[in-house]
Amino acid sequence: MTDQSTAEQGPQPFAHLNAPNAALYREVLRVFARAKERFIVHLRPEDVAGELDRETDEHLAQALEKLVQWGNLRADADTGRVTTVEDFHRKRFLFQLTAEGQAAQQAIAFYEEAILRRGSLQSVALADIADQLKALSALAAETDPDPVKVHLLLLGLAERFASLADNAQAFMTSLRRAIDFSDGDVEGFITYKERLIDYIDRFIADLANSGARIATLLDGLERLDHERLLTLAARREASDAVPDGADAAEALSRAEAAALGVWRNRWRGLRDWFVSSGAGHPSQARLLRQAAVTAIKQLIDTVGLLNERRSGRSDRSADFRTLARWFAEAPDDEAAHRLWRAAFGLTSARHLTVTPETATAWEEHATPGMAWADAPPVHISPQLRRTGSYERRGRPNRVQDRSGARRMLAEQAEREAGETAAVRARLCTGGPTLLSELDVLDPRTFRLFLGLLGDALAARRPGETEVKTVTADGSMEVRLSLVPDAGDVRIRTVDGVLTGPEHVIEITDLMGAP
Repeated sequence: MTDQSTAEQGPQPFAHLNAPNAALYREVLRVFARAKERFIVHLRPEDVAGELDRETDEHLAQALEKLVQWGNLRADADTGRVTTVEDFHRKRFLFQLTAEGQAAQQAIAFYEEAILRRGSLQSVALADIADQLKALSALAAETDPDPVKVHLLLLGLAERFASLADNAQAFMTSLRRAIDFSDGDVEGFITYKERLIDYIDRFIADLANSGARIATLLDGLERLDHERLLTLAARREASDAVPDGADAAEALSRAEAAALGVWRNRWRGLRDWFVSSGAGHPSQARLLRQAAVTAIKQLIDTVGLLNERRSGRSDRSADFRTLARWFAEAPDDEAAHRLWRAAFGLTSARHLTVTPETATAWEEHATPGMAWADAPPVHISPQLRRTGSYERRGRPNRVQDRSGARRMLAEQAEREAGETAAVRARLCTGGPTLLSELDVLDPRTFRLFLGLLGDALAARRPGETEVKTVTADGSMEVRLSLVPDAGDVRIRTVDGVLTGPEHVIEITDLMGAP
């Protein structure tokens, strides 16, 4: 059943992808792949037809023969059912996947899975990574940690981290495809965009909270000598690769060094993912948060664009590009000026008012898509046509005196500015002060205090205990330092009690400073 030219060229297990009946060939090979998973090696043509839910016909027989020629299948004589001489001379074959055919099938399946993969944002993986790092910290604190526990924890950590990174990358890629309408399902995109935005929003919050916790745990592990844990894992992996002979010690050393290099690279990737190395090198988690926020904005903009297209509005950006091309093609400045006046309506106004009859006709008959020639006409006064000017009869409208309203607004703005300055003055500490020493705060002062405290905590990087920042409006400066082992403090306010760790805080009013 083998063709001479095919035999000379060798196996061509991917040739069926470009053949005319590629779909049939793919279905037949999937049948053999599923059978191999069930530990079934040989299949007869009627078995293949039964799996495909079709009759054994000439097309299926030709497909099996072509797959044999390309090297995907191997055909062996089926002598198990021979009872007569005629059966012996009749062509009956058992088919099975060849090594080349199985490798090609696995490669195609891997390719399809990678291309069609949607991915997901795994908030659960973030919690798992934090728990495994916490367990590693407990082992690192021991004098003689168990190598088996260390190795298993590091393997689980590497697996969860690789899954998180791969799924996040696949999700952002599929999200960009959805935004670019490569899937073509516009109605489905509009339907599920709100759920998608909520999903991304929840992941951003989980990534911000868990990311800071993971970064703190990574810093703590490095202070506890994480290299010792990596060495234990590398030594346990290298023990399986030691050969017998005189060079066993040297081979063990090389295998351990290679495994340790792999674990160091994994640890570096984990640290780069969650810990920023400086202003110019943000962490991958921060970049992912920025990409997710950008994706939310793009989703909202895309939905707005879709609604404009569905409502019949023109594409403003396309109009401006066309107008720019017309300006570039203008033969001289005079033509460009005429185009400018025509495009933006820079001509003398003949009439500035519309009669009530015209306004009523527009409301009742005119539609957004109606052509100008079919729209109701504009009725102009005969006096306007004759003299070029038109004045409404009767007394002119009286000019309203708005000085009282302006004075009231000025007094309100001055009063609010005074209240804000008083609140800033009450919050100024005059020097470093413990949070527990703050007096009872009224609601306005407490709201400003919470804003200052939030700005300071947001500016503090993982591992830092002291931070200095300035508010967004540049009016106040905050210095915040953590007091080690001081416990929690209670800050009394009019609305209740705020509880948190003890800090030394210094608030300076920059607006009132000389």
